[in-house]
Amino acid sequence: MEILYLLIPLSLVLAGVIVWIFLWAVRSGQFDDMEGPAHQILMDNDDPVLGQSAEATDKTDEQPPSTPQ
Repeated sequence: MEILYLLIPLSLVLAGVIVWIFLWAVRSGQFDDMEGPAHQILMDNDDPVLGQSAEATDKTDEQPPSTPQ
C-alpha cells in the first residue's frame, strides 16, 4: 500500500512528460504532412534530367562526325 505513494506521482510525471513531448511534436510540425514523404519516394523526379540527357544525345547524333586531321 505504501508503494502507491511512489507509483502515483511517478505515473503522473511520466504522463506529463508524454503529453509535453506530444505537444512539442505537434507545434514543431512533425504531423503536418504524413502522406507527402510516402508519395515522394514513389515519384520519379529524374524525368527532367533524363529528358535533358536524351536531348543531348539526340543532338550529338544529329551532328556530322568530325573529320580526322
